[in-house]
Amino acid sequence: MKILVTGGAGFIGSNFIHFWLARHPEDFIVNLDALTYAGNLDNLSALADNSHYQFIKGDITDEKLVNEIVKGINLIVHFAAESHVDRSIKDPGAFTRTNIEGTRVLLEAAKNNGNIRFHHISTDEVFGALAFDAPKFNEKTPYDPRSPYSASKAGSDHLVRAYFHTYGLPITISNCSNNYGPYQFPEKLIPLFVINLIEGKKVPVYGEGKNIRDWIHVEDHNRGVEQIIQKGKIGETYCLGGDSEKTNLEITKKILSLMNCGEEMIENVPDRLGHDLRYAIDFSKAAKELDWRPEISFDEGLEKTVDWYKNNQDWWQKLKNK
Repeated sequence: MKILVTGGAGFIGSNFIHFWLARHPEDFIVNLDALTYAGNLDNLSALADNSHYQFIKGDITDEKLVNEIVKGINLIVHFAAESHVDRSIKDPGAFTRTNIEGTRVLLEAAKNNGNIRFHHISTDEVFGALAFDAPKFNEKTPYDPRSPYSASKAGSDHLVRAYFHTYGLPITISNCSNNYGPYQFPEKLIPLFVINLIEGKKVPVYGEGKNIRDWIHVEDHNRGVEQIIQKGKIGETYCLGGDSEKTNLEITKKILSLMNCGEEMIENVPDRLGHDLRYAIDFSKAAKELDWRPEISFDEGLEKTVDWYKNNQDWWQKLKNK
């Protein structure tokens, strides 16, 4: 296959490219990325001489460019998105432009160039927030986005489904819980905390740290995407979760322990605006239909991730210096 990966210089996208080419070395990947602040070609430096990989710098909202690139493509895997909630609160416009309009441009190009198979990467945040004792999100959970980021991702999900129902475009969607692992941009919780502690700084915990997230290692996520591409039913959505619900304070204490630091390194800061209480994913549909389930335990994955940031300080130092 010839595959277009959008946002392939970002955290999950770059991990996906490494994962896919390792398992499908006969395929060819075109990586389209605008190289915004979160895009980093250092994530893919190991593929610089790989004849089955091509990088193109460009914006997914550029209709002329996208239509040219998709000619001859068999599959589009759409990761490209503005994804940081705090940034969406400060600048919602960038999120609607990239996440909604950019997705529309890609869908139009897929439709107009032979109905290209289209897999759309989304988030559990489109479902809103859960109470502590509420059932987990699943594929039938009504949408209830609560931030400009999650609203823009909800809009893109609806567009993808509309192109299936209206035009017959062969699509699938995955809604995933919080990812962690190598190459994650330093503003996100786990890398931020590890880097702060390496530099002798305290870690900022929102409020009392009671907010809960379901965490999944990026490799488990990408293995789920692979299963959806290969076995998923066209037009369907699959929820991918890590079966690892943790409070932010639990995560913080685990990182402190791995870094041999005490709780005096915690700094409680004012809570985020509209901070959702809890996310959790029921992935039983993916388990039943795709024979997929997470394989990397959170403790194992977190230890490997902390070690990666400790051993790759040049990688994140370059980003901080920007």
